[in-house]
Amino acid sequence: MLSGTQVAVAEDLGIIQVESTTIDDRFDNKRNEPSNIAVISGEEVDANHPKNIQQILQQVPGVTTEVQSGDSLKIHIRGVENQVYMGEKPGVAVVIDGVPVFERTGRVNVDLDNIESIKVVKGGASYLFGDDALSGAVIITTKRGADMAGYTVQAEAGSFGYRKGLARAGFAGEKGSGHVQVSRRETDGYHDDSASEADYLNGKMQYYLSDTSDLTFGFELSNRKKNSHGNVKGVTAAEEDPKSEDPSYNDYANHYDVDLSKYFLTYSNDIGETSNWMVNAYQFTDDTVFVTNPTDEDPEVYTYDNDYHQVQRGVKSEFRTGGDSVAWMAGVDLRDNIYENRDTYRIETTGWDRTTYQPGDPHNFNDTDEKVQALYGEVKVQAAERLTVTTNGRVDRIELEYEDKLEPELNGKEDFDVGSWRLGGNYSLRSNLDLYANASTGFRAPSPEQLFVGSNSPSHRTAANPDLDPETTVNKEIGVRAKSRWLGVPVDFDAAIFQLDRYDHIRSTGGQYSTSADAVYDNVGDFRSRGLELSLMTDPSRKVSMDLAYTYLDSTYTNYDEYHLRVEPIDGSCAAGFTPIIERGSVAACDKTYDNAGNKVPRVSDHHLNLRAFYRPASHWLVTGEMDAISSYYADEINELKIDGHEVFNLLVNYDRESWSFFARVDNVLDEQFYNTVRGTGDGNEDGVYDEEDLSIVVNPGRTYYAGATLRF
Repeated sequence: MLSGTQVAVAEDLGIIQVESTTIDDRFDNKRNEPSNIAVISGEEVDANHPKNIQQILQQVPGVTTEVQSGDSLKIHIRGVENQVYMGEKPGVAVVIDGVPVFERTGRVNVDLDNIESIKVVKGGASYLFGDDALSGAVIITTKRGADMAGYTVQAEAGSFGYRKGLARAGFAGEKGSGHVQVSRRETDGYHDDSASEADYLNGKMQYYLSDTSDLTFGFELSNRKKNSHGNVKGVTAAEEDPKSEDPSYNDYANHYDVDLSKYFLTYSNDIGETSNWMVNAYQFTDDTVFVTNPTDEDPEVYTYDNDYHQVQRGVKSEFRTGGDSVAWMAGVDLRDNIYENRDTYRIETTGWDRTTYQPGDPHNFNDTDEKVQALYGEVKVQAAERLTVTTNGRVDRIELEYEDKLEPELNGKEDFDVGSWRLGGNYSLRSNLDLYANASTGFRAPSPEQLFVGSNSPSHRTAANPDLDPETTVNKEIGVRAKSRWLGVPVDFDAAIFQLDRYDHIRSTGGQYSTSADAVYDNVGDFRSRGLELSLMTDPSRKVSMDLAYTYLDSTYTNYDEYHLRVEPIDGSCAAGFTPIIERGSVAACDKTYDNAGNKVPRVSDHHLNLRAFYRPASHWLVTGEMDAISSYYADEINELKIDGHEVFNLLVNYDRESWSFFARVDNVLDEQFYNTVRGTGDGNEDGVYDEEDLSIVVNPGRTYYAGATLRF
């Protein structure tokens, strides 16, 4: 029998079962896995009492997150897409209970109180999840099973008016189990006008059809209201106005009201001792309402009302089986998605064409239909006594149809046929020491905006291009994982070196968030990430233990030969090196072209270290100290403005008994002053010079306090 085959195949498909956190289980759960992965249990998430998922994922080497304010963020793996910060897809597949989730904002909002496990797959992962798995996948399984039986109530409070309440009721019997949970999080926010609130209602019911089969129904309903504010312009404003109380700094998009719903039904049947058949049907909807484009006359008045509606429906089925030396899996993935934009004028506005529009007049009315048909599979072979070889393949057909209700001449259709693969192996040097290696691919299909519409914003205009090819990545890595004893202490060790190449990156020919006279979307960018990822964990059951995660990441552009930096003219003329842009007989702007090949990708630090120490002073008590440190990074693609790194120390105390528990948490204990996010693209303050006063900055709130209690009965 191929040891670990069924577990490994199940993990590859995102079905994670974490029954313990001992060193043996941590190591054995990765046996026969040819890729660098990380698994975080729901117990670890709950014990950490995070306010956003960044506080969990920062312990995973190779993962970075971008947080502005509130609990929503963008997830990045191995530097891919760190250069973008608007509503773009993140380059990471986010899968919750088998449902591929993409929100209009491009960010991820997760109910942190409903996580059973998190699995992070690093490297191109389109061989499993298709579109946008350029750099990996984050697979989240929500809570289920008999552990949810009984009743639970929670309450928390903290800095800046943070409040949370939760109630859960569950049951377990011979025929099934289930639970329903309701929760609410809200905060006034550190930054001016940054209040947010999130309401969740979710549950899961599992019915045992027989000794070998079951039916699971899950749902999650959420409503989130969030003011997107916190940016200031320049380092002086960051020092003098860290809360962004000046209304002129209002974000381009603001006042989000987001309704999300997710439903899924899964049938699973174990056929014999080594086979399983699974069918999953799902629907995910996203209704997002927000405002955009604050006026120059009054930055608290916005120009457009935006109403976005999205429905993702799909069916996924897999059959897997294992034998003495071969295990295999075959699957089908069918998706039918619709995306609707309804943008109207909020105020009386005169457009570029001198037409005056009244409140309620349409601005953008368009629909996109996306259909995906995919076949995928995996074969795992015990090629020798100590060697397991794994191959994966997937073929996607993506059909896009775009309909513009206001400008029918922009309507278009496009189909893409894309293949993805992985080839890897795991060699057992000893019972406690493995070598693994793999090569894998990822892809992203062009968007309707890039293919048919183009983009038009106050900072840049880019024409569409119907001849675009999908973006692709190729990831290669080799690693070692081991369990051992160092000075008598059980240790789990995992280290990998990797290279990820991105080809045919789609961006404006004028540069990301930049502009030129004839800018158009094209496959004109390439990118490379190289690095080392290291994790070391000691036995958590000991009185004193520790976890260490370290990343060395070198992300650079290998092909980026045209980036246009525009600044305002000074006294009607341009500085040396800049070309004047003439409009209506006068200098309207000054333009300079850069070749960014060889430059670092912005907002990617070379070094990231996360160190956590655990101390159990007495029964039921756990004290956790954490240090999270990053090195300096560039804020812009032309690598002119560099931001210092920082170190943050956090402290957490848990007291946990069977029927009740409480915690207290202090983040940023030393009140370190640093920036959450820094972005530089051009002459933001319009003074004719590009420098640190043009940066868009979100200042970290500093030291924060939280405490809460849980009652179980």
